[in-house]
Amino acid sequence: MSKYKIVVCDHIHQSGLDILENSSDIEYINAADEPKDKLVEEIIVDADVIITRSSTDVDSYLLEHAKNLKAIVRAGVGVDNVDIDACSKQGIVVMNVPTANTIAAVELTMTHMLSCVRQFPYAHNNLKQDRVWRRQDWYGTELKDKKLGVIGFGNIGSRVSKRAKAFEMDVITYDPYIDPSKATDLDVTYTKNFDDILACDIITIHTPKTEETIDMIGAKEIAKMKDGVVLINCARGGLYNEEALVEGLKSGKIAMAGIDVFNKEPATDHPLLDLNNVTVTPHLGANTKESQRNIAIQAAENAIAAARNVSFPNALNLPIKENELPDYVRPYLELAQKLGNMAAQVTKSGIKSIKVVAEGDISDYIDSLTTFATVGVLSESLADQINYVNAEYVAAERGIDIKKETSNSSTGFKNLLSVKVATQSGNTLKISGTVFEDSVQRVVEIDDYTLDLEPKGKLILFKNNDEPGVIGSVGSTIAKHNINISDFRLGRNSDGHALAVIKVDNEIPKALIEELSTLPACISVRAVTL
Repeated sequence: MSKYKIVVCDHIHQSGLDILENSSDIEYINAADEPKDKLVEEIIVDADVIITRSSTDVDSYLLEHAKNLKAIVRAGVGVDNVDIDACSKQGIVVMNVPTANTIAAVELTMTHMLSCVRQFPYAHNNLKQDRVWRRQDWYGTELKDKKLGVIGFGNIGSRVSKRAKAFEMDVITYDPYIDPSKATDLDVTYTKNFDDILACDIITIHTPKTEETIDMIGAKEIAKMKDGVVLINCARGGLYNEEALVEGLKSGKIAMAGIDVFNKEPATDHPLLDLNNVTVTPHLGANTKESQRNIAIQAAENAIAAARNVSFPNALNLPIKENELPDYVRPYLELAQKLGNMAAQVTKSGIKSIKVVAEGDISDYIDSLTTFATVGVLSESLADQINYVNAEYVAAERGIDIKKETSNSSTGFKNLLSVKVATQSGNTLKISGTVFEDSVQRVVEIDDYTLDLEPKGKLILFKNNDEPGVIGSVGSTIAKHNINISDFRLGRNSDGHALAVIKVDNEIPKALIEELSTLPACISVRAVTL
């Protein structure tokens, strides 16, 4: 019997190599120390599966040579070095190992928290390096009875909260995408008001890095915080605005910060390193022997399962070969994901249900359309933790009801796709779209507002009372922020309301959304990026 060939491109823990070595139907090659040109041009040409870390770029050059490749396993979380779209077009599944380092990241967060409040690294250096015994210089504070604000209540944030409760801290969390009971069941206070987090003694952030969370904490948020606040980031670089963080530390507004991740790494010449009220580590979130062992074991097991075509755990894409789908279906899959993501950005709340309605010939592909729509909805809160394989499982785990409906005919359109979300707060939003000739995607309806909108770019959705002067007020407000409008679409309903969807050329600052919300005619306003 021929064996499946798995190539390990980068260094992983020996435990993973042992699993590959001991699998009788696997031919395994450890090419971690081979030159990259030899790896690509010779070693992987007939590989069924490859295991990579960040040192091997899975780009067009590699894919051109890997003629037999069916799957790629990233031994870790991030897949910045993998061209996922190119892999999908060739039917190659991309998988990662997202949870193996959870405990390592949780414990590092607690390490930074304790180091900050007791100034441990500085007291240690003062005694060990300077040989100075001055106990009076190192009065710290206790975690007990302090209020901890946890931004993001997923696998890591929830576990940090459990450990903080063991220190007798008062824990409050902000995560608009979870069922509040997930927090309250752990005796953690749940809030929808972000200012409640900013009022805490210590704040730690555990969100994916998305358009919404980049610079989530900036100068404006820091100004609202308590004097002497402690900030922790062991999640992703850029969630705290680094310039604002430095200024806050210099002024003393922020007493201490514990930082494991930076916007650009390696960060060996970063201004944070010059400050005496920062504890820093070089992105050690996954760097424990246990987590590296777990990552290697899961990567090896996933690679073997994929090679055998048994399963594709934690797949980040759907292996769609272009010649296996009718030409007209592919743009509808992309449209489904965009409609779902747009709905999630507009509602910005915990999701109770997702309903996908396919009308026309596309109704034959309702299952795939529903999967793509679900990924679009959940990726707003879960980013790379959600994928096409686990989407409906994760939705069920979170108590989200997935509904599908089909019809052979579509009123007014050859095919029509609708995604309707209901939130835990009782609100609903329905967005419908179609695809015209040459794969031109269009949003044609948002709730009961008829529109003709390209689902692409930076958009402002402004709902208002339909009265004179609104368009002028909106336009002048946007202009005040030196932002150019590239398209303006307007829909009206029979209730005396209007919905404007405004496409702009620039990033949409929070300050603009806040100012638009103060206009007298405004009912609601949201920023959306597609």
